[in-house]
Amino acid sequence: MVWSSLRAMTLGIGGVTIDCADPRTLAEFWTAALGYAVVTDFEGEFLFLAPPDKPQGAAPYIGLQRVAEPRQGKNRAHLDFNTEDRPAEVARLVELGASVLGEHVVPGLTWTVLADPEGNEFCVGSPNG
Repeated sequence: MVWSSLRAMTLGIGGVTIDCADPRTLAEFWTAALGYAVVTDFEGEFLFLAPPDKPQGAAPYIGLQRVAEPRQGKNRAHLDFNTEDRPAEVARLVELGASVLGEHVVPGLTWTVLADPEGNEFCVGSPNG
């Protein structure tokens, strides 16, 4: 396949959805963690979280979707966040209800693996350690 022969795609990332048992309760963690707000609540079954000061679609949303089954095993996909002060940000997230699962270091990057209050994994990384 030749790259120049590919047509331009109109597909864009709207957001990421996290399966959970209780979207409204989990929204308390994620809104505090990200500074997002609940912008749409579909009867507690599905919530859209987004920055309250930006027009819809200007930033990726976080969706929280109720599912009946509990999470099992490692997430197949997860959110990655970055920050200049990883230790302080990790401490803040733990105060909000996250759990630290591990820390990894490779030349030029350090990241901490955390879990939200329902066990969904995410990472916080920093190029400075």
